Amino acid sequence: MASANLSLETQAVMSTRKGRSPLGDAMHQLLNNRVAFISGVFIIALILVAIFANQIAPHPYDGFALKLTDEPPMTRSDDGELFILGTDKLGRDVLSRTIHGARISLAVAFIASIVSLIIGVLYGLIAGYGSQSRDNLMMRIVDFLYGFPFIIAIILIQVVVKAYSNSAEGLSGIWGALINIDQAMGGIFIMFIAIGLISWLGMARIVRGQTLATKRKEYIEAARAVGDKDGRIIMRHILPNIIGPCIVAETLAIPGYILLESFLSFIGLGANPPTPSWGIMISENVGALRTAPWEVFVPSIALTLTVLAFNFLGDGLRDAFDPRMRDK
Repeated sequence: MASANLSLETQAVMSTRKGRSPLGDAMHQLLNNRVAFISGVFIIALILVAIFANQIAPHPYDGFALKLTDEPPMTRSDDGELFILGTDKLGRDVLSRTIHGARISLAVAFIASIVSLIIGVLYGLIAGYGSQSRDNLMMRIVDFLYGFPFIIAIILIQVVVKAYSNSAEGLSGIWGALINIDQAMGGIFIMFIAIGLISWLGMARIVRGQTLATKRKEYIEAARAVGDKDGRIIMRHILPNIIGPCIVAETLAIPGYILLESFLSFIGLGANPPTPSWGIMISENVGALRTAPWEVFVPSIALTLTVLAFNFLGDGLRDAFDPRMRDK
C-alpha cells in the first residue's frame, strides 16, 4: 500500500514536471523559495532606486544647511522642506545620501563580479581543458597568489591612486587616462577594477574543477570523434554546462565585494567626498552615535539588508540549480 502511494506521488511529480526544461525546474524551485524570492525583489527594487536616484532622492546628496545639523527624523526646515530620516553633521539629508550610496554598492557588486567572472572563467577553462602539465603550472600560480595579502594590495593600490589624483593632469598614457576616469567616477573606478582583478582566484578553481569533470563526459568524446575543434568544444559544450554554477558562486561572492568597498570607504580609501557611500557615511558620523544615532543606523541598516539579500538570493540560486534540492 505504501509503495502504491509512493508510486502515485512519483507520478504526480513527474506529471507536473512534464514539458518543463531543467532551467524551468530551477526557476520553479527559486520562485518557491520565499526568502530568495523576496531577496530578489528587494535587489531589483534597489537597482531601480540606484538608477533613478536623482528623481527619487528628496534633496541633493551634496546639499547642506548648517542651520539644520544633526536634526532628528521628520524635521522640517523653515521653508517647509521635510527631512524624513534627519540630517548629518553638515546638514545634509541622510535619506538622499543613503539612496545615492546604493549606486556605489551595486556598482561594486556588478563591476567587480563581472571582472572576476570573466578572468576566472577564462583562466579555469584554459587550465582545466589543457594538458596536465599546464594545469599543474597554472594552478600552482593560483596557490601562490592565494598566499598574497590581497587586502593590503588593494589598500596600497588605492593609496597610490589617491596620491596621483592630485597630479592627474600632468600624467599621460594609459595610467593618466585611468586616473582621469577614476576622478570622473568619484574615485571608485580603479577600486572596482582592483577588487575584480584580485578576486578571481576562487572562480578559477571552481571553473577548473567543473571543466575537468565535464571534459570526460560521453558527449565531449563524441564531439571530438566527429572532428570538432577544441575551441568549438569549449564554447558549445563545456562553457554552457558550467556557467550556471559559476554565476551562482559569483552571486555568493558579491556580499564580500560590497563589504570590502564599505571597509575601504570607512578608512578613507573609497569614493571621493562628497560622493556618498554607505561606508563613508558610517565613518563620518560614527562619532555622533550617541547624540544622533540615525546618522549611523540608516546606512548601516541599508548595508546589512543589501548583504543579506545577496546572500539569501545566492543560497536560493544554489539550491535551485542543484537537482538534489528539488522538491524538498
